[in-house]
Order: sequence, then structure tokens, then C-alpha cells
Amino acid sequence: MSSKWVYYFGEGNKSQKALLGGKGANLSEMTNLGLPVPPGFTITTTACIEFTKTNKWPAGLAEQVDANIAKLEKQMEKKLGGSKDPILLSVRSGAVISMPGMMDTVLNLGLNERNVKSIGKAANNMRWAYDSFRRFIQMFADVCLDLERSKFEAILDQVKASKGVKLDTELDTEAMETVCAEFLRLFNKLAGIPFPSSAKEQLRIAIDAVFKSWNNPRAIKYRAMNYIPDDLGTAVNVQVMVFGNMGEDCATGVGFTRDPSTGENVRYGEYLMNAQGEDVVAGIRTPLQIKEMKKTLPKIYKQLMDTFDLLEDHYKDMQDIEFTIQNYKLWLLQTRNGKRTANAAVRMATEMVDEGLIDRKTAVLRVAPDQIEKLLHDQLDPKAVKRAKAIAKGLPASPGAAVGQVVFTSEDAAKWKDAGKKTILVRLETSPEDIGGMEASEGVLTARGGMTSHAAVVARGMNKCCIAGCSALSIKHHATDARLNGKLIRQGDWMSIDGSTGKVYMGKLPVVKPDVGGSVGVLLDYADSFRKLGVLANADTPKDAKVARNLGAEGIGLTRTEHMFFEKSRIKVVREMILAFDKSGRQRALNKLLPFQRTDFHGILEAMNGLPVVIRLLDPPLHEFLPHKADEIAALARSLGRDVKEVEAKVESLKEFNPMLGFRGCRLGVVYPEINEMQIRAVFEASVALARAGKKPYPHIEIPLVGNLKEYYPLKQLVLKVAKDTGAEGLVKYKVGTMIEIPRAALNADNLATECDFMSFGTNDLTQMTCGFSRDDAGSFLKHYTQKKIYIRDPFQSIDQNGVGKLMKVCVGLARGANSHIDIGVCGEHGGDPTSVEFCHRIGLDNVSCSPYRVPVARMAAAHAALKYGTTVTETVAITMRSKL
Repeated sequence: MSSKWVYYFGEGNKSQKALLGGKGANLSEMTNLGLPVPPGFTITTTACIEFTKTNKWPAGLAEQVDANIAKLEKQMEKKLGGSKDPILLSVRSGAVISMPGMMDTVLNLGLNERNVKSIGKAANNMRWAYDSFRRFIQMFADVCLDLERSKFEAILDQVKASKGVKLDTELDTEAMETVCAEFLRLFNKLAGIPFPSSAKEQLRIAIDAVFKSWNNPRAIKYRAMNYIPDDLGTAVNVQVMVFGNMGEDCATGVGFTRDPSTGENVRYGEYLMNAQGEDVVAGIRTPLQIKEMKKTLPKIYKQLMDTFDLLEDHYKDMQDIEFTIQNYKLWLLQTRNGKRTANAAVRMATEMVDEGLIDRKTAVLRVAPDQIEKLLHDQLDPKAVKRAKAIAKGLPASPGAAVGQVVFTSEDAAKWKDAGKKTILVRLETSPEDIGGMEASEGVLTARGGMTSHAAVVARGMNKCCIAGCSALSIKHHATDARLNGKLIRQGDWMSIDGSTGKVYMGKLPVVKPDVGGSVGVLLDYADSFRKLGVLANADTPKDAKVARNLGAEGIGLTRTEHMFFEKSRIKVVREMILAFDKSGRQRALNKLLPFQRTDFHGILEAMNGLPVVIRLLDPPLHEFLPHKADEIAALARSLGRDVKEVEAKVESLKEFNPMLGFRGCRLGVVYPEINEMQIRAVFEASVALARAGKKPYPHIEIPLVGNLKEYYPLKQLVLKVAKDTGAEGLVKYKVGTMIEIPRAALNADNLATECDFMSFGTNDLTQMTCGFSRDDAGSFLKHYTQKKIYIRDPFQSIDQNGVGKLMKVCVGLARGANSHIDIGVCGEHGGDPTSVEFCHRIGLDNVSCSPYRVPVARMAAAHAALKYGTTVTETVAITMRSKL
């Protein structure tokens, strides 16, 4: 018995998205709710998966499609391909995870040269019949045979010009019939075959095309950008057509149960009278706001608003609803959880909790951690905006700010990004083919389209700043320049756009970081109540430490002391220390550095009063602090009163072939312990001063790049000695630990754990040494590795769970076995990557540490991990240890 490949609407439900795709599952669900859904059926995602393997329909699919067509014909009392008033169909994709505009759709299927007139007569509307036919020819040519769409558009433009009109709707029946005839001739010329007249052949070809669209370039790009698996496949929805373009009693539109840009609890949407859905999405005509319908179609408006309420209450989420009005009758074509900006997602989640629609757990899970990150993107500086004069204004389609150089093609946007340039993509309108350029640009500006156009929907999904429907923008397809309110705009000109207001400014306006408060603060408080992982921050200055604390950091997971050495007032003394002839010379220089370091640590420890601060001792090789150009070396020699040749020789002697594996980290302390002693003394002297002033400093001194207990132990003893010498012992609470950056350290974690109070995975170096990649050089090939799925993601951005991750799990097991109270965390940018944070939760770490502005992301990711995986045996340890931070 063959598998069930086809489900008639109503046979499935909303829980079957994996099988029926989001669209198919929801069409069945709405049918079961008794809502006005045109009948149809869904071909499953499993059928698509089988098709992609063999490029053939699986056994039994053809028979099931025929059976469901027969069922459809019986219900409609019409025939597909009939000569008199036949059924017309739409064939649409419908993936498990919504991918708006990325795959293909065919409308008006079933029309041909013979039945187009009978359909027009039956509807008493010949113009509509030919309009529908010309749309079908063009869409079929484009989607099914990949014929050049622009050549068909050129014919339409020529006919409009010959009739002296601008809009498609202004063409009469005769003109539309002419367009159809020209389209058919062009199709024959480009395809080399006549346009297929058999409706069943049209349907087979269209289903094939939708299956194949799962692997079209834009769909592949979209999945890669959003980490959607490639093996899910798409469902195909075959549905009876309803028409919004039959006359002035017809319309088509898209509505949202809440504002997808702001999250405000208002019914929102757009529609076009006498149009098909593609007209709204493509932005070819500027649509009407849905509230206008209350005046022109009051009964339909009320029915639509009641439906909005019903669907939001049923799905417990904001819905994105496609609808058509045919002869004053409302039809629903789709509902799905709507794409929304990060700001809107947070506002909706918290307000729905207040309304009693969802609970706090659902609210947290509804907002992805990377959406929190997007909230922290730049905004135009309000002070600069007040002084600036906007050159134009469009529709605020996706909020935020973007500053970049103007480009007019997606290809240029991608090229300029590769060259390190920031761009604004300026287009007449965008299409799904522009997905790469939209992703590469800082923001998007279009002349056409509304709040539900392709540009708007995709930009909101990316949380990319976008202004649509800017009527002051005059631009043509394939343009190399444009005019904005009459001003000539050329490629490379600087532009600033505000997606929250729709205003466009020429030039570079400064940007600022937004405050994290309001709804974001409320949601993060919800998240904190669920998470088990502690969240710390990497900070090297008191200013960064204060920012981190304000963003919810529970301490500092990494302070890189070497960053403090590069300040202009200190670098000369650092170089004096490095170039010293002997220990006494080094000590004199170190004595000069001590006050600087003490001040640094005092500020950071004071800012984090009562919270842990992990201070890593000097890590990079010494040669990084020295000049390498001849004139700079000569200047240094003169400033130190040293012979130039002597300094040159010293600089040359410190150069290394592979500095990453060279004389750095704890190796510096083993050979020159006085360097580490100065830093440790600065930490404890600052801590003692704070403690005596009534503060609560909590330093964690971290010894870097340890691979052998015999390296670590003498430096730990040095810490204990200086603690006594400075009076910190007994007065200041402190810890001593190490960074796990070397595979040998991970494999010997049981030995290290007996002497360590804490461990912190330095995942950047651990990744380099485990994978054998140089972080500085891997960019030339890693992008190819991720494209070929050798690595799912760049291992320097997200932890390589099957390699580095296994080593981490071994380390945690060994360390906890030897010291059940040891605190284990992660520092580096992996600590702000949501997937890596989830992994850290699963293996039972105590905390993660990331850059200050990623702290809210890590807080949300930690909550998601706890809600998704709960508390395992190792995570019970993590809960206990978090309280000891």
C-alpha cells in the first residue's frame, strides 16, 4: 500500500505542519473552524523530499492527485479544464517554516485559448477573463519554464503606452486580449513549444515547479541565513481560485491582527480593489489601508475584523492573513504566525501576557534570542536628526536605522559588503531575487510598494531597516542613478534612512545604541526567572563594566589586561619593560606600570561591586607591543636613549613563526614571574582599598594558556603569596583559576581541578588548536566549508559541538569528578551565540560570558535552553554553582 501523499482540506490540522507545511496545516485548520476557505488539497512535504531525490513523483502520488481533483470537481460542480466555466486553480508552496516569497506560486491554472472566452461570458466580464489569462501565461512562463519575465512585462508596457494609460486596470478588454495574444507568441518563441492547453498537464508542470523551488537559489540563501534545515521539503497546496480582480466589488489584501512593525494591538493591513494578491505583495500599485474598508465595504470589514479576533484567539499569536473578496464575498487564503520586527515581537509577547492570552513561559519562547540582539542595533542619533533635513519620506516598513553608500543592484550590495563597505540598496521595488542584496545591505529604500510589499515583509523578517513606497524616489529598473525629490543620487553617495519614521537623509548621520528597558526589560526579567546559566560579560574598562551591569550581567567573565597596555600613556613604559636588559630593568618599568594597572582594576571592581570579575593575566606574546617599522623602532630607541641597532636586534629576537603557539600566556609568567606579580599586586591593592572603603570587590585571577599543572601551580602560589603581602588574604574574597584553551588542559582537567577554584573555556583558542584552524587565516576557506556543509556554521562563531564540544564535555566530566564545587564557564564571543549558549546549558556549565551588548541575548538564550531541556543531573550542579558566583 502506497503512502498517503495528499490531504484534502479539513483532513489535517494545525499540529501537522511538519507533514502539510504551515500553509496546508492552517488551511485545514481554518476549514475545520468553518471559516470561508476555498476548497483544495495539500501534497505533503514527504512527497517533495522523495521528488528531490529522483526528480520523479513518488508511487501513488499521481493517482491521489487525480482522486482529489475528482473530489474537488464534485464539490464545485465544475470540471478542471472544462470548456464551459471550468475550475481554475492556484498552486502554492507551503514550507514547515515560513519562507515568504522564497518559493513559487502559480495562479489561474486551467485557463487556455479555448475556455478563456467561456469563462468571461459566464462571469459576464471578458476583461477580467483576459486579465487572468495574461497573468497565468506570464507566471507559468516565469515559474515553470524560467522564461525571462521582463520580456513579458515589456509587452504589457508597450500596450499601455499605445493606449496612453499608466495602470494595468486602465486597459480595456480589447487591449487585454491583445496582451494575451502577444504573450502566447512570445511564450512559443522563448520556450520553443506552444503554451500547454491541457489543464492536467499544466497542473503536473506547476507541481513540479513548486517542488523544485525548494532548492532555488533564493530559498537556499534564505535557509542558510535563518539556519533552516535543507531536508524539510515544501508542501504544495492546490486550491480553487477566487478572484479579487473581477471588478469594483472585488479586492485582495493582507492583514495582521497586530501591527507587525511596532507590535501595537491594532488590526492592520492593506488591500487593493480589483486586483490579485500578487499586486499587493509585488508593490506594483500602492494599496489602501485596511481601515478604509470600513467606509467602502462595511459588512465585509466587520466580518474580517471578527475573523481576525477569532484567529488570534485560536492561535494565541499575531496572525498574518491573506484574503480575497469576490463579488462582495470574503474568502480566506492563508493564516500564519506573522513575521514581525524584534521590537514588535517583544511588545506583543509582554502585552499578550498582560491580556491573559499567553503565559510568561510562552512569551519568552516566542522571542528568539537573536531578536533581542537585533534590538540592540544602532538608531539614528536624535540630536543629529533634529539638525538634519529629510530629503524625502516613505512608508516606515521596518524600523531601525541604516547608514551606507547607495547601490542600485543586489549584486553590487554583495560585492561592496565583501569589500568592507556599508550600503543602502535603492530599488524601484524588490523581488525574491533581491534576498542576497537585502541581506548584504544595511537597509533598503524602494519607490514602490506598501507595508506588506516584498521589501517590507522580508526586511522585517531580517530585522533590516526598510522604507517602502517612497514616491519622491524616481528610479527605473537596471538604473545606475536616481532622483530623490529632484536631487540626482549616484552610486556611492552616502545616505541615512530611518525605518521607524520613513525619513530619508543624504549624508552620514551618527548612530547610537538604544536603551534596553520597557517591554524588553520586562521580557528579560521573565527570562531570568527561568534560566539556570549565569550570564557574565567581557569588559576591559570601567565604562564597559557599567554598560554590562546595566544590561544585566552578573559579573565580568573576562578582563583582558593586555588591552590596557596599549594606551598612549602606557605603551612606552610597556616597551621599556620588554626591552630591559635584566630583571632589575624590567622591575623598574613594572613599578611604573603598577599604578596604571591598580587604577584600571579599581575602576572595574568598583563598577561590579559584589559581583565576580575574572581578570586574565597577560596573554599575548611580547612582540605584539613593539613597533616593527624601521622609523618607529628608531623613534622608540631615541625615546629610551638606546642604540637603534640594539633595539632592532631585540625586536627581531622576539619575532615568532607561530605566535599563537609561542611565548605567551602562562609561559610569560613562568619565565618572567615579575610581570604577573605586578599585575596580581595591582589587583589585590585595588581590592584592599575598595574593601576598606566598604565595597565588596570579588576578583577571580585567571592564569591563561595552561596545559600542564606544573605551569599553573607556581603561578597560583605567587597569587597566594601576593594576597598575603598586600593584606588581601582574609579581607578580600577571591578565587584563582585557569582558562581552558589547549586540548591538553581539557584532557588533564582532573589534575588542574584539584588546584583551581574555577575554569573558563577560551573557546576561540580552543577551536584553533582543536580544529587546526588559524582564526586570522581561516576566513579564506571557512565560508566554502559552511557552504558545503562540512561545518554547519563557522566554528569561530558557534561552538563546533562535534569536535570542540566533545572536548568540552570530557573536560567538564573530569573536572567535576575531581572537584564537585569547581565553577566552569565560557568566555569569548561564543558566550553570546544562542546555539552555543544552549550547548553550554546542556553540558552543565555554570555561566557564559560575552561582550556587554550581547548580554541580553545570552540571558534570553539561557532561558530558552532551560525551558527546552529542563534540568538534568549536570544542570543541577550548575544551579548550585550559580548561587556561588
